Amino acid sequence: MRIISGSRRGKKLLEFEGMDVRPTTDRVKENIFNLIRDYVADSVCLDMFAGSGALSFEAVSRGAKRAVMLDRDKRSIDIIRKNAKNLDFTAECEIINTDAFDYARHVKEKFDIIFLDPPYNKGFIEPILGEIVKNELLLDGGIVVLESDDTDFSAEFEGLDFLKQRKYGRTFITIYQKETENE
Repeated sequence: MRIISGSRRGKKLLEFEGMDVRPTTDRVKENIFNLIRDYVADSVCLDMFAGSGALSFEAVSRGAKRAVMLDRDKRSIDIIRKNAKNLDFTAECEIINTDAFDYARHVKEKFDIIFLDPPYNKGFIEPILGEIVKNELLLDGGIVVLESDDTDFSAEFEGLDFLKQRKYGRTFITIYQKETENE
């Protein structure tokens, strides 16, 4: 796994080994950033199931101002911290060892981009999208980037406008935008 573009292009990321971890492949990551390229510059990102932090680090490398990365697994937090240090992104990244649902219920900040790449087929997607909408975590014009597989949720969601969806093998990338007030 590596940074694909921007100021840290080509830099390798640390990742974990094991069956319980499913990192976003470089191919899928590249396609995600092709889909959202117009939203990244000067954005503030929230990565709710950060894993190794690959999506947030890619965003910061491409010009995002700041990234908040959450994971409840201490191993993930350790990897994210090492990656932030190795990439010299510690000033741009806030790394929090917490549950995405707890964070969504208590945070007051709003975001331009929210990355959602939860464990597949665990029933997390609809509830976390609901928390994002209910707690108004997106700024006007903000987007949610959802990664799911072909057996998990990948449909329209009340309170979010469905912008686009692409499929790469078994992986769906779905882009939602905060619903505008006049709808």
